[in-house]
Amino acid sequence: MRKLWLVVLSVSLLLGAGSEGYAQLNRKSIKKNNKRIASYRGRKSAFGKEKRYNAIGFSVNAVNYYGDLAPKPQRVSTDISFTRPGFGLSFIHRFGPRYSLKAEFMYATLKGSDSDSADPGDLSNGIYRYQRNLSFRNRIKELSVVAVFDLFENQSTYISRVKWTPYAFLGVAAFHHNPQAQAPATDLNGNPLAEAGQWVDLRPLGTEGQHSDLDQNDVNFGIKPYSSLQIAIPFGLGARFRINEVMDLWADIGFRYTFTDYLDDVSQNYVDLGVFGNNELAKAMSYRTSDLAGYPTSAYTYTSTRDNQTYTVQSGYGHEQEFSYRGSKADRDIYMVTSFKLTYILGATFHRAKFR
Repeated sequence: MRKLWLVVLSVSLLLGAGSEGYAQLNRKSIKKNNKRIASYRGRKSAFGKEKRYNAIGFSVNAVNYYGDLAPKPQRVSTDISFTRPGFGLSFIHRFGPRYSLKAEFMYATLKGSDSDSADPGDLSNGIYRYQRNLSFRNRIKELSVVAVFDLFENQSTYISRVKWTPYAFLGVAAFHHNPQAQAPATDLNGNPLAEAGQWVDLRPLGTEGQHSDLDQNDVNFGIKPYSSLQIAIPFGLGARFRINEVMDLWADIGFRYTFTDYLDDVSQNYVDLGVFGNNELAKAMSYRTSDLAGYPTSAYTYTSTRDNQTYTVQSGYGHEQEFSYRGSKADRDIYMVTSFKLTYILGATFHRAKFR
């Protein structure tokens, strides 16, 4: 019996020592694991990549022009009736919880007309624009890259993105433009024009003397042809709405601040019509007041020293004089784009299958 008791006591001591040793080992293992957890920063794995997704979009736009052929001289004056449609294709890369980069190609048309927009009853301003009677259209081909900044951040994947968020955007754009106008039925001498009724390119005509040999005393001396390729700064505000797991609707209003005053082919002063030589189309497109019924109401007749021809024009229009303004070169032209865009997230089906 005594021997049996000694055996039980020995076994108990051995088990106690073993338990204590196991506990010590377990505590060391837990401490080691805690250190690993504390220092863990996550992996740049596919889960992170899913937050940085790509999307493509198609937009329908409404485009408005602000410039010399606006109804009033105010910077924000525009004629809503000349709102024209535009269309765009875009590629969007989302690279942060608030940030995206959008590249977009847009095709749009700008348009303006003095006779349709200006009020001839406005004797302080509108009557002078009406008498000028210039008009244009300009087909814009724009390529832009803008940064988009969301107000509400999205730390989750594209599947769990926010239902909606306001955003702002700012970037740079390059665009090609080509102002045109419809040629009148006759030239300034009443002879039929071969281009009558056609949309003709205004830039090659140099309607303000860009291609003419101007004298040093001419008011537009030093004027140079403007480029058909220009730079603009796009900026604006909008809101994006989630439609489903892979589609969003964007709605925004943006402006394009350009570095040219020739979207409408109008900027500086009238020149002596004789500087155009034998180019009757250039003369007719530079001075359009004679197209109005009943004009000139206040005739001014002069004989040009350039071609020795006599011209009768509306006083203040179509002749060389310091204050014979055709436009205002102090301001640059602007166009506004109201856009509705539908976007689709690329690779969404693959990501969903991979992370389920």
